[in-house]
Amino acid sequence: MGRGKIVIQKIDNTTNRQVTFSKRRSGLMKKAKELAILCDAEVGLIIFSNTKKLYEFSSTSMKSILERYTKTKEGHQQMLCPVSEVKEQILIEEIQELNRKASLIHQENVELYNKVKLIEQENMKLYAKVYGTKDSTAENGLTLAPFGFTISTPIQLQLSQPK
Repeated sequence: MGRGKIVIQKIDNTTNRQVTFSKRRSGLMKKAKELAILCDAEVGLIIFSNTKKLYEFSSTSMKSILERYTKTKEGHQQMLCPVSEVKEQILIEEIQELNRKASLIHQENVELYNKVKLIEQENMKLYAKVYGTKDSTAENGLTLAPFGFTISTPIQLQLSQPK
């Protein structure tokens, strides 16, 4: 015949609670020792009673077990967080790359603008050679808007039949 199930809740009677604590503590220590021996596991068990007494078991050095636990715990936390950290790092790198490209495009635009200005100045010089000085008050002329010049000689355009 098996044992009956007990309800897992705090035991109100202090004497019964202390007896249960001692029995279960020794059973837990025994299981930890068996686990370490049978499975060649590194086991560390720390128990504080409600009277602030310390009970411990370790299959090797408790210090080495705690150091290993701390390193492993930090590693797991870094493995859980890196998804967001990696995404953040990728986004930061993408932003930096886009900023670099925007800077290059801006630099190219400035260079193109300077080239257009130079060509415009050359055209104004050529126009001045061909038509003389700038005359903005010509009455019957054609105005070249980008250069601010007016052509004083009329231009005749004719349509011709295709051959």
